[in-house]
Amino acid sequence: MRRADRLFELIQVLRRASAPLTAAAIAAELETSKRTIYRDIGALIAQRVPIRGEAGIGYILDRGFDLPPLMLTSDELEAVALGAQWVMAHADSELARAALGVLAKIAAIVPEDLRPLIDDPAVGTPPSREVHGDVGVDVAKLRAWSRQGLKLAIGYVDKTGQTSERVIWPFMVGYVATVRVVMAWCELRADFRIFRTDQLTSVDFLDERYPEHPVVLRRRWLAMMREKQVVRTQDADRA
Repeated sequence: MRRADRLFELIQVLRRASAPLTAAAIAAELETSKRTIYRDIGALIAQRVPIRGEAGIGYILDRGFDLPPLMLTSDELEAVALGAQWVMAHADSELARAALGVLAKIAAIVPEDLRPLIDDPAVGTPPSREVHGDVGVDVAKLRAWSRQGLKLAIGYVDKTGQTSERVIWPFMVGYVATVRVVMAWCELRADFRIFRTDQLTSVDFLDERYPEHPVVLRRRWLAMMREKQVVRTQDADRA
């Protein structure tokens, strides 16, 4: 998470709190360290954000504080519009509704001269013509399990037609134009695997947390993918 995003989320956490929150509690919610929270709170107080409290006791945000109005450039607004259109075309129905809601909220608060960039954008992506083959899979619930660090028991058929039963630790749901995938740690293979949702023959949402944190798995997987990309680039350069 970028520092600016983290500071914004820290304010939101304090805004929702009805009692003082310790740095440990805030760190757990933002998935960072207590040291980082202490540093961020100090930076916000230096910017005259009305946060009261101290280490070991907790922190609270004075009532009535609000963030300045949302200020976005025209390029940023077009990026939002384009991204939302893609989500509405290719993501699951709940995310599609959320994307439409985001556009409505932004259109309501941007200056009048910038509103056409949301209401009538000059950028666009065509509606999806593909019918996803995972109509029996609750993709929204897959996203929830990936956030919460809960296990899945799945039936899967690979591209060769072989079937298997596995328990996996989902940590990310990926969306591309024609398929949706779940990135997970596979207990059967003791390694990372990517599963196409249209090749899932069954999904059992288990009420059992896996031992790793989803953020840790995502970071390890992304680091591994970056390393593989470096190797591929180096091999292509040598070819």
